[in-house]
Amino acid sequence: MELRLNPLEVKGYYVNLVESISGQNVFDCYHCGKCTAGCPVADSMDIKPQQVLRYLQLGKVERILNANTMWICAACITCTVRCPKGIDIAAIMEALRMIKLRENYDRIHPNRIPQDDLEELPPIALVSAFRKLTP
Repeated sequence: MELRLNPLEVKGYYVNLVESISGQNVFDCYHCGKCTAGCPVADSMDIKPQQVLRYLQLGKVERILNANTMWICAACITCTVRCPKGIDIAAIMEALRMIKLRENYDRIHPNRIPQDDLEELPPIALVSAFRKLTP
C-alpha cells in the first residue's frame, strides 16, 4: 500500500484539534506496541491503538474517523497505564469520538432501541452509551 504524505496534513487541522482536545502530543509515541498488546478489545478493532497514533503522526486522520476503533475503545485506560511515554491514548480516542460527534454523527439512535431493551437496561448504562455515542 502506497502512502503519500502531505506536509500540510502531518501537523494539520485535525491533528492539532486532537491534541487540543486530548491534551496529548501524538508525536511523543515511538510505537513500542504496549498499548495494543494490553488492550482488551484490540482484536475487535479495525485499526489498533498503536496504528491510530501512527496515522495521527502521518496526518491521516480521515482513516481513523471512518474506522470503528474509537467506538470500540472501552476507555479502560490500560493503554495509558502501559505506555512508557505516559500518553493518554484513551483521551485521544475520546477526542476522536468528540470530533466525529461534532459533525452530527450518531453512532446509536435512541429511538431505534426496542422498548423491551429500554425497560431492562440499567439507566446508567443508557446514559453512558448516549453520552459516548451521540452528539
